[in-house]
Amino acid sequence: MSQYFDLGDETLWNPSNGASRIFQRQVAVFEAELGLPSGIGPMENDACEIDPAIFETFVNALLRQHRRASHAIVLALCEGFTATVLVLAERAGIGADWAQLGPGPEGAREDVQASAVTGMSAPAEGRAWGAGLRDRARELGQHMPR
Repeated sequence: MSQYFDLGDETLWNPSNGASRIFQRQVAVFEAELGLPSGIGPMENDACEIDPAIFETFVNALLRQHRRASHAIVLALCEGFTATVLVLAERAGIGADWAQLGPGPEGAREDVQASAVTGMSAPAEGRAWGAGLRDRARELGQHMPR
């Protein structure tokens, strides 16, 4: 069985029930963290509708939050979800506002790593950060059937 994430008449993603269930739970987590609705509607009869205007705001807020984080564990926990959301945004014709993020974080960083631990990497800077996230999204997109 599978479920559908739709934008109008177009299916953006048709994951298995398990992948869909985990993703939907992560959506709720990030909605709470950002204090914003995602635009991803409830799953009813194995389908949910995505509101593009609300989703665009959510996508850009998610990118801003991810860019400000410098805690290795927080980044690891967020990266897969953020990349998955970027695939959906691209398929929905929603362009992420990468220019607003600039070459580095503005203002205070969030979730700063308290101590340096060997083997834990710091977040990439500038273009490397955005390029890495876009590469991860392209990779995941190959495994996200429509």
